[in-house]
Amino acid sequence: MSRRISRRSLLRGAGGIAIGLPFLEAMMGCSRSKGPSTSTSARAAMDTPKRLVLFFSPNGTVVNRWRPAGSETGFTLSDILAPLEPHQRDLLILDGMVNAPAGYGPGDDHERGIGCLWTGKELQPGPFQGGAGDPSGFADGISVDQEIANRIGGSSRFKSLEFGVQTNDSAGATVWDRMCYAGPNQPLPPTSNPYAAFDRIFGDMSADSGQLARRMAQRRSVLDAVTDDYSQLAQRLGASDRRKLEAHLTAIREVELRLAGSDSGRPPACQRPDLGVPIDHTLNDNFPAVGRLQMDLLAMAFACDLTRVASLQWSSSVSGTVHSWVGVNRDHHGLSHESDGNADAQEQLVRINRWYAEQLAYLIAKLKQIPEGQGTAFDNTVIVWSNELAKGNEHSHAPLPLVLAGSAGGVFRTGRFLTYDYAYHNDLLIALLNAFGINAATFGNPSWCRGPLPNLS
Repeated sequence: MSRRISRRSLLRGAGGIAIGLPFLEAMMGCSRSKGPSTSTSARAAMDTPKRLVLFFSPNGTVVNRWRPAGSETGFTLSDILAPLEPHQRDLLILDGMVNAPAGYGPGDDHERGIGCLWTGKELQPGPFQGGAGDPSGFADGISVDQEIANRIGGSSRFKSLEFGVQTNDSAGATVWDRMCYAGPNQPLPPTSNPYAAFDRIFGDMSADSGQLARRMAQRRSVLDAVTDDYSQLAQRLGASDRRKLEAHLTAIREVELRLAGSDSGRPPACQRPDLGVPIDHTLNDNFPAVGRLQMDLLAMAFACDLTRVASLQWSSSVSGTVHSWVGVNRDHHGLSHESDGNADAQEQLVRINRWYAEQLAYLIAKLKQIPEGQGTAFDNTVIVWSNELAKGNEHSHAPLPLVLAGSAGGVFRTGRFLTYDYAYHNDLLIALLNAFGINAATFGNPSWCRGPLPNLS
């Protein structure tokens, strides 16, 4: 039986360095071993943040070339999704979903498609005259990313970051150009200029190299400083308490190692990005290069824990981008309206949508390169890829192409192809909220909610 120690006891070292202790049995005057245990502080220190990315591509897809073949766990990726094959075990592919609110209310199908996609709620009436239906305004509710950001974004510098690739940044933007909302009629503009995004996110990360080297040379481990005191204390503890204390100190060591890569306490993977030689971010043929810059910035913002919620919007709904880099010489929106019988147009649309799958694969790979805890930043992330339409030439909202990449820290059971029978996509939004600790039974318009989408975990 060891002597009782005070709950206020510290491990002390030279120079005034001190480390607080976890709660130990010896603080109750008892040192009997009760088996393995990990202190609350150690578990908290080892926790890694969950992250969300919304990923948008426009104008619908070629459904029969998007849909995988096979069973839930024994499936083959389609022509369009084939670039994601290296990450197949990290995917949840959802077929049979419908963006139900996009079938109602003011606006045309493109307006309703993008405005309802992440809000789950119909558009407001307004001044934007689309191709059909009543003139619309912006969406009438908050988007799922902002609902999650309001819950988890307070511990990072930016509650959320919205990236765009040749989106409309002007004051005259319309519902066609906006997918994220802080609330009803409160669209959040994506930043489509990567250099402006860089200045905002990383502009204060420069440091004098000499000063950095001096500070790095002066840094020493607080654990090394308290080694003697730890050795003396350990002799007074039972087996269970020693395990608790060792877990506590291991957690502190892991934090030290994460901090050791920078002068300002940034994780080792956090580096000030180099955007290379500036390019004109508005030119059509620079579309791929701008997208890569934006994905690199997004990934580094995660590596530096500057945000935990982000979105990437490729162009806008009714996108007129000409994907010349994949051998397509017509605008995307025009091609999307060609009939299914136009084989050449269908093949070009497959190339376009396959290219977007390649971009998602690139982002996944970038996040997998960021070490975090015992794994990578991707392990704690979920990326949700969707579109404002199912088929462009039908202006349909079902089956909505939906791909989840990542498990959000083990919440979602990936490596599966799931088929639903006209399931409301609002229920997927509810499941995303639940994955981030938000206990919600509805999101958006409750009329399109049946509860969290089943079979995701």
